[in-house]
Amino acid sequence: MQHHAVDRSLVRGDSRRPTGCRRARFATVVVVPLLVAGVSCTSTEGGGERARSVPIKSSKAVGATVGPRGEKPTPTSALTLTPAEVATVRAGRYTAALAWHENSDFTTAVTAGARDEFRQLGIEVIAETSANFDPAKQKSDIETMEALEPSVLLTLPVDDVITAPAYKALARQGTKIVLLSTLPRGMRYGRDYVNLVTDDLFEMGKRAADALAAAVGNQGTIADFFHDAEHYVTNERDEAFLQTITTNYPKIDVVAKQGIADPNNSLDEANAVLLAHPHVSGIYVTFSQPPAEGVLAALHANGNTTTKLVSLDLDEPLALDMAKGGATFALIADKPYDLGQAMAKSAAYGLLDKSAPAFVVGPAMTITKANLVEGYRESLRENPPASVMKALGK
Repeated sequence: MQHHAVDRSLVRGDSRRPTGCRRARFATVVVVPLLVAGVSCTSTEGGGERARSVPIKSSKAVGATVGPRGEKPTPTSALTLTPAEVATVRAGRYTAALAWHENSDFTTAVTAGARDEFRQLGIEVIAETSANFDPAKQKSDIETMEALEPSVLLTLPVDDVITAPAYKALARQGTKIVLLSTLPRGMRYGRDYVNLVTDDLFEMGKRAADALAAAVGNQGTIADFFHDAEHYVTNERDEAFLQTITTNYPKIDVVAKQGIADPNNSLDEANAVLLAHPHVSGIYVTFSQPPAEGVLAALHANGNTTTKLVSLDLDEPLALDMAKGGATFALIADKPYDLGQAMAKSAAYGLLDKSAPAFVVGPAMTITKANLVEGYRESLRENPPASVMKALGK
């Protein structure tokens, strides 16, 4: 995350961000084919307004990433525990703590998957915290957990430097740590953490590019709102988006690259971009909550009814906008419930002193209005919010 030197020898594909955008790389994601969904798209650039039904097509893979130490990814489905292993864990009467980066639909689903798996394993969750993207708070949260002496810790680190000493201290105490998406600096696999679990992040960025290209009819102008901080998840997804859109879609012009350092300031940043480019065909936003919500609010405030928006992660305001036929064209989602289950299973590996795969990845999916209900059920293991269902007439 922050203050980390980039090792670009680990990256295949060479798209670059503008100066000032810091990048950290820790792992790779294998690109898999996109689902194809029929959609209706509108373009307003280079030829006037037109609407036609086109599929979201999977373009060629233009890059991939490797794990923090060259690991090949292992799918979440490969994590297994025998009945005897489950019985051994249950007999241990272990405890767990959860230290998340934020409160969101994503972390709620991850927590649900982890708690359900822990319930099967007889592991009691004794603490759960949210740092609200504040590394100092998360460091304090972890230090406080030391007194509780949890058997395992599931966590998504906000920062790879500031939080590292606290994680290492907890590991030395004997807590088995399973990391979600970010590897704090200096932590050693097998000694300080059980493994790293994450999404197929390059696939997610690639899906976003293919979806936005479909939304604008494979031509026109777009704005790229990327996360201007060294954060593994967003950096990988953002760069995969930019590599794919600039390489595979030559008729699409990226007219604005706007870094978002503080996700809560996206409304003001979007207003500035829309002032300079009021007729931009499409917009990519690094993640849904809160930056894409801010960009959507800016589109509404500017009376823009033509620009299409693609972001990552399910979010009620964006899903509602999509259901109503608004600007939101597609959301690229992972399966956080499955990630939570995978983290809890990995924790059991640690408790059993069973060698866990160092780098575990989960799949992604593209969600449009056509598969919005099914997307919620597959990604979050729940129905869409009532507001979304009502807008869909369900």
